[in-house]
Amino acid sequence: MSDTPFGFGLPPEKPEDGDEGKKKDQQSGGEQGPGNQFGFGLPGAGGFGGPGADNPLAAMFGSLNPTDLGAAFQQLGQMLSYEGGPVNWDMAKQIARQTVAQGTSDGVKDASVGDAERSAVQEAVRLADLWLDDATSLPSGAASAVAWSRAEWVEATLPAWQELVDPVAERVGAAMGDVLPEEMQAMAGPLIGMMRSMGGAMFGTQIGQAVGVLAGEVVGSTDIGLPLSPAGKAALLPANMAAFGKDLGVPQEEVRLYLALREAAHQRLFAHVPWLRSHLFGAVDGYARGIKVDTAKLEDVVGQFDPQNPEQLQDALQQGMFQPEDTPEQKAALARLETALALVEGWVDAVVHAAAKPRLSSADALRETLRRRRASGGPAEQTFATLIGLELRPRRLRDASRLWASLTDARGVDGRDALWAHPDMLPTATDLDDPDGFVHREQLDFSELDKMLGEAAGGAAGKPDLRKKDEDDKGDETE
Repeated sequence: MSDTPFGFGLPPEKPEDGDEGKKKDQQSGGEQGPGNQFGFGLPGAGGFGGPGADNPLAAMFGSLNPTDLGAAFQQLGQMLSYEGGPVNWDMAKQIARQTVAQGTSDGVKDASVGDAERSAVQEAVRLADLWLDDATSLPSGAASAVAWSRAEWVEATLPAWQELVDPVAERVGAAMGDVLPEEMQAMAGPLIGMMRSMGGAMFGTQIGQAVGVLAGEVVGSTDIGLPLSPAGKAALLPANMAAFGKDLGVPQEEVRLYLALREAAHQRLFAHVPWLRSHLFGAVDGYARGIKVDTAKLEDVVGQFDPQNPEQLQDALQQGMFQPEDTPEQKAALARLETALALVEGWVDAVVHAAAKPRLSSADALRETLRRRRASGGPAEQTFATLIGLELRPRRLRDASRLWASLTDARGVDGRDALWAHPDMLPTATDLDDPDGFVHREQLDFSELDKMLGEAAGGAAGKPDLRKKDEDDKGDETE
């Protein structure tokens, strides 16, 4: 998991061979250099995060040629003139698109989706929905099926990322503006505004890089267990599906069908459990409200910062200058979110396996491949850990899948899916530790309670209004 707090990129360590190493790095147009303390660079210098040097200007403009210099100053102007929310989402989108355009580490570039690939995805989702009808009582939730390029995935999912990240970024951004003493803040308006603009740029850059990298890995719109696409739109990425199944020895048609089953199952759950999305996103917001940024450390670093010693800021970042304090509120919010995501992923895993096992010879192999991908700390987990501090625990996902499968055996498909009617009916983290105890626990009969409430309401409607009767009686006595 990433240890980088709140999406602030950290530069790599100095080259071991001193000046020669710096010279090599500048000549090769390598990754971020030691002078790029904030984790972002400028176009033309090895992409975003280009080579650095010993002084701030060299770190920012490095080996830019005259053609790129104008773009560099334009970007710097955008950073300082930004007056929006806690994240510069225009910059995040720009960097995500540029990251996608560079291609993945294996050299595969993004490309437009052809008609044949679109038809194949639509057919796979249609067939997956038919198979799922036997595995769950929830009806289809996909009003449409689309095949996206990586760039289209970035465009379509950024609104959901904004909803996820803004609450955390807002708390950290506010802390950056509060590092000056109160008596100085009234006189330092422009400085505070610049700090917040730079903070928005820092978040925007890091998030853009993370989302851009993630776009090269995900196979659909629900890989992280949250609905990132517009409601009712099942989406798959043909290029990434091909890369996923490349070395598995499984026919591409079966890979596509299995991944379509997972996408369609997620769509059913989020479409027909109306409280689920707000429950998950609300847990993220609850976590953000509990953040306590170490402003004392931030004030100390700002007050003692030596421009001749830029490594000082790097050391402060590595020591967790923006790391939130653990509070009961944060722990409770993270526990709720982690358990809810485990239940979502576990339900999808169990339902998809039930639908695929009788029909796909590779169902077991594909299921285990996806589980190992998650267990090895895939891009989804790393992105969550970097952006909002959440680390998904694969053990919980396996426990949840076993619990849902046991519920199916004990209560049937309808009884299992009925638990999604209300969040209070779902298993808890304790239940994941003891799935058998939850499965065989006596079920509450909500129908009897509803009947009693209905009778009480009907009885109240049929009774005379005693207050009205008393007033009438008093009126008669007066007459």
